[in-house]
Amino acid sequence: MNEHILKSLDSREKETLQKGLESLIEQTYVIENEYKILNENYNSLRAMVSEIIEVLPTALWILSPEKEIILQNHEAIKNAELLDKISLDKSHFELEFKGKFYIVKIILQSDKTIISATDISDEKRNERLVSMGSVAAHLAHEIRNPIGSISLLASTLFSRSELKNKHIVLEIQKAIARVERIVKSTLLFTKGVHINANEFNLIELKEECEQAINSYNFSENIEFKMDFLDINIKADKALLSLVLQNLIYNGIDAIEEADNENGKMRIESFIKDKILYIRVFDNGINIKDENLVFEAFKTTKLKGNGLGLCLSKEIINAHGGELSFEKEPKNFYFTLPL
Repeated sequence: MNEHILKSLDSREKETLQKGLESLIEQTYVIENEYKILNENYNSLRAMVSEIIEVLPTALWILSPEKEIILQNHEAIKNAELLDKISLDKSHFELEFKGKFYIVKIILQSDKTIISATDISDEKRNERLVSMGSVAAHLAHEIRNPIGSISLLASTLFSRSELKNKHIVLEIQKAIARVERIVKSTLLFTKGVHINANEFNLIELKEECEQAINSYNFSENIEFKMDFLDINIKADKALLSLVLQNLIYNGIDAIEEADNENGKMRIESFIKDKILYIRVFDNGINIKDENLVFEAFKTTKLKGNGLGLCLSKEIINAHGGELSFEKEPKNFYFTLPL
């Protein structure tokens, strides 16, 4: 039948038909090429969306109508147990799970359920710190005046006491000094650290450390060794003294908690690559929880308010240095750029 039709066409009609077929073939190639480009763009877009989903700091799940997981990112896989705690009855709520806080959002899209869980633990922690700092600052202000009066009375009492009773007053003065240190640290923490740098000789910090040791109340027999370089540096002497004081007290408390009969503490200083290092070694108990070491208002020690190391880190950071620790041999150290 097709051959009969072709035979019935004259040469002009055949030429027209041929051109039409060629045009149709060309259009087919164009459409096929456009389809390939469209498919490549779709795959590229899909890959980009997958990458974006993966780098999100939010756990993301997409559930089927039967509530089965059809898509989840890496954060969701890491927090697989969290999905079991999420109620699908609410669209927006806060959830606490394993010591962390999450903001959960649920969106119904067609027949699918999209769930996101964002970790807001840091925000919660900061809110709590602000609240605790406000309360601590208020208490510190309230305590400072009566403590000042008690300190003055203790000094008067010491000068008037008999020799056999002076050691009792001395213990009272050490206890008062401890409260005064806590008040000072609390106020400094809540107000923020401001550096007042002046040039001084590093050996002067040795005298500050000796005074700090003499004013601290401890019962163990501890051998102290201090090696400070004879160099001039430009820094805030009072604040660096406070850092060393905190590290020394931290070491003394660790030695006492270990019930070590031969307590040893050593402070050394050296320069490497134009950076000053000061290390404080002690043979007390090991660090219990590394995550809480520099956490404000948290402490693993039997005594302390959890501000010493946190405040010390802020002071060293303000100097452009670093405060950290090593487990073997156990020591806390800080650096100062020269």
